[in-house]
Amino acid sequence: MAPILEELKTEYRGRMAVEVIDVKLDRELATLHGIRVIPTQIFFSADGRELFRHEGFMAKEAILGKWKELGVDLAVAGGDGQTP
Repeated sequence: MAPILEELKTEYRGRMAVEVIDVKLDRELATLHGIRVIPTQIFFSADGRELFRHEGFMAKEAILGKWKELGVDLAVAGGDGQTP
């Protein structure tokens, strides 16, 4: 997943924040977010609400498709007012 997340971080800079938690180094944060499986993707709203969670591999296209399904337009900064 690391190459996919780095691509997303670069391609969508300013429109999407991509954070990676190394559960071996930051067990407290992993516990806080209820990480049980590696990898886990958590989609948050701009105000910090969890919108969606997926455990296991998730392709780049699936990640982008999920944001679209959640009503977030990544084509322009801010899209519909929701910034992921």
